[in-house]
Amino acid sequence: MINSLLNTRSFAWIGIFLGVLVWSAINPKDQFTWFLEVLPALIGAVVLLATRLSFRLTPLVYLLILIHCVILMVGGHYTYAEVPLFDWIRDSFDLERNNYDKVGHFAQGFVPALIARELLIRKEIIPKATWRNFLIVCFCLAFSAFYELIEWWVAIASGESAEAFLGTQGYVWDTQSDMGLALLGAIMGLICLSRLHQRQLDQLQQS
Repeated sequence: MINSLLNTRSFAWIGIFLGVLVWSAINPKDQFTWFLEVLPALIGAVVLLATRLSFRLTPLVYLLILIHCVILMVGGHYTYAEVPLFDWIRDSFDLERNNYDKVGHFAQGFVPALIARELLIRKEIIPKATWRNFLIVCFCLAFSAFYELIEWWVAIASGESAEAFLGTQGYVWDTQSDMGLALLGAIMGLICLSRLHQRQLDQLQQS
C-alpha cells in the first residue's frame, strides 16, 4: 500500500515536471534565457532521480522542489520580466515593473530552507534547533548571493543577450531586493512549515 502510494506520487511528480518542461520549451520568448532558467530545474531533477532509492525525501520537500521547478520553467518560457499574469498585476495596481522574478527569489529562500533542514536533521549534523535554523537562514542567504554572482558572470560573458536573464527592468536595487526576498523566504519557510515537515520526518524514520 505504501509503495503504491509512493509510486503514484512519483509518477504525478514526473508527469507534472515533464509536462511543464515541454510546454516551456515550445516557442519560448528567448531561447538562451529559457536554457539558463530551466537548467537548475534539470540539474535538480537529475539529483532527485539519482538519490530516489538511497535517500528518499519527505513528500513536502518533493512538492516544494516541484513548485520551484515550475516557477523556473514559467520564468524561462516568458522571461521573468514578461510573465502575463504579473503584467496584469502590474497594470491593475499601477506598479512600476513585472514582479514575477520576486516570486522566484522568495522561493529561492523558502524551498532551500526546507531542503537544508531535512539534510541537517537526517544526517544529525546540527542537533540544536536554534543553531540549525540560524545556519539554514545563513546558507539560504549565501546561496542567493552566489546566484547573483552567477547572474553577473553570465552578463559579463554574454553581454546584452543576458538582459532577459537578469530581469532587472531598470530597478537599481534589484540585486539587494532579490537577496532580501530570499532571506525572507527562508525565514518564512522555517516558521510556517517546520512542524509539518517534522511530522513527515518522523513518519519517514518510522517507515
